Amino acid sequence: MASLNILIGGEIFRTLREEKHCYVDKTGFIEEFLSSNRAQVSLITRPRRFGKTLTMTTLGEFFDISKNSRQLFDGLAISQNKKLCDEWMNRYPTVFLSLKNIEGASYDSMIRQYQMLFSGVLKSVGYLFDSPKVDSTDKVKLSALRKEEADDALTANSLFVLTRALEAHWQKPAILLIDEYDAPINYAEQNGYYRQMIGFMRSLLGSALKTNTSLKLAVLTGCLRVAKESIFSGLNNFMCYSVSDADFADKFGFTESELDALLATAGLTAKKAEFKEWYDGYLFGTGTEIYCPWDVLAHLARLQKNADAVPQAYWNNTSGNAIVKTLISGASENAREKIETLVAGGCVEEELVEDLTYDAVYENENSLWTMLFLTGYLTKARTQPGDGKTALVIPNKEVRQIFTKTAANWFDESVKRQDFRAFTQALWNADAPVVQKTLTGILYDSISYYDGAENYYHGFMTGLLRGAGLNVASNREKGTGRPDIVVEDGRRNRAIIVELKRASEYDELESKAEEGLKQIEDRNYAAGLQPQIRRVVKYGVAFWKKETCVRASESER
Repeated sequence: MASLNILIGGEIFRTLREEKHCYVDKTGFIEEFLSSNRAQVSLITRPRRFGKTLTMTTLGEFFDISKNSRQLFDGLAISQNKKLCDEWMNRYPTVFLSLKNIEGASYDSMIRQYQMLFSGVLKSVGYLFDSPKVDSTDKVKLSALRKEEADDALTANSLFVLTRALEAHWQKPAILLIDEYDAPINYAEQNGYYRQMIGFMRSLLGSALKTNTSLKLAVLTGCLRVAKESIFSGLNNFMCYSVSDADFADKFGFTESELDALLATAGLTAKKAEFKEWYDGYLFGTGTEIYCPWDVLAHLARLQKNADAVPQAYWNNTSGNAIVKTLISGASENAREKIETLVAGGCVEEELVEDLTYDAVYENENSLWTMLFLTGYLTKARTQPGDGKTALVIPNKEVRQIFTKTAANWFDESVKRQDFRAFTQALWNADAPVVQKTLTGILYDSISYYDGAENYYHGFMTGLLRGAGLNVASNREKGTGRPDIVVEDGRRNRAIIVELKRASEYDELESKAEEGLKQIEDRNYAAGLQPQIRRVVKYGVAFWKKETCVRASESER
């Protein structure tokens, strides 16, 4: 057993190799990429936290002519292909640009952030300013960019000017690596300057990628392919490789064998089942099974410190999950049923449109399903319908938890906006028919996820009563047991006791409700109430899916 020197969030290839951190060899991507007849410009889309940035920094080290990277790649898969390494390793001027943190609240602030980022890139190629081979006009332009004094037009042509200067100095065309190219577009859509952002990106990428004789090749990564007509218009040397394509299917994320090797090295093979339950389930290409690498490494790191550490939703904690919130909050009855099917472990069949724009994501449910698929909240089912639709499933327990928690939070918020005065009055009056009708109506209007069966219904009922303004206590010792829910109103000397039951079929509802009511009496739950309580309203409530049955009684103490 060996200790894995895991650097959580490590995305810089050189750092991982020089400091001997845990690194799963993905350099086979370079060989697959270069050994095939690729387009000059390649876009690779994958969900967040699947190793896109690490792949791009690996490419940067491999290509960059200003570096000597052979020692970094010693012993890795790509080093076995000597011919390819001789042809490509450290042979071309290379620009690496990550846009993942360009997230301005306004268009002007976004432009400012990009200018600062590009200024840093220019400082790493300072030799261009002294090079006699670089045109003096380009030096003036690059100087303005380095000083962050360039106007918008020059800023939008910054990559083109830089590649032209690099080719002039090295007498070789440049390689351009743009990581998370669509992150600024996503932020722009959320902050109201989408059209301005699209215009800027069209100019920036168009000038750098289209008919640029100083470009050897370009690789872009992102979560979403923004439709060609909006950004990559007229770009005929372009190919996109998404999670649906067989190309590079095993090069982003961890395969089963890679996980097995990590667990064996760490002496944690016995933990395989929980990794599979929580972090597996993604199917890329035509059926390559992939684990989320961020989750795997995060959980491995915790297990090395505490062998009893339980799995957590690490991937969930890296995002606000806005897309799931949007789907749930605006879901139609049909969409609610689909979400419930997914959370229950089933699949839904949807027509996906991978050529999507960020501003169209929220226009209809079909676009939302596509976005959920492309961003990793859903994945392909193993069996596909073959009719043009795609069967989608929730990949694992971690993502299922995202859906259930988001649904629960949405329910809590929606409860706060409702008027429950009539419901509250019915509760205190032991009016079982009104209470039953209200509960059933709310269940049908909500997104149910039945996660833990009675626990789900307990949370539903507790949230509803609290939303109605009642002081709720759950599972506290009363009499000779623990009633599910107790509401005490000492000022009015009254209380409500609720016992919940889950029926296994519709016909059991009535008997289960009666059973709950009888349990309250048999275990004398009322004995543990505050001494001043005089009137006690008792409820047996049974649930079956979205149907309810309520039985009530009341007594004086």
